[in-house]
Amino acid sequence: MNNLIQRSFLNALGTVAYVSLVTMVMANGERIFNSISKTLGPIAFLTLFVLSASVTGGLVLGKPVLMYVNGQKSDAVKLFIFTLSWLAAALIVLFAAGLLFA
Repeated sequence: MNNLIQRSFLNALGTVAYVSLVTMVMANGERIFNSISKTLGPIAFLTLFVLSASVTGGLVLGKPVLMYVNGQKSDAVKLFIFTLSWLAAALIVLFAAGLLFA
């Protein structure tokens, strides 16, 4: 059980870290990609969107799906729920920080 909790925490932490990195790139996008053409800009944005969905999907669902397929159904569901719980906790902390420092 402790291994599942640790794994879920690392999955959620990786997800928050990746989302933070993408957010920093997007917040500074005009400065970073100022000279990018009007055709390549939307292509780059949509590619980043697909990449982000894949990375975060892998972090949240990758191990639980593998565990489920390998017959560890109960632990797979627990890992998925624990990961979502850590993400919900991170979201609450981020909302609280946003309200406090707004």
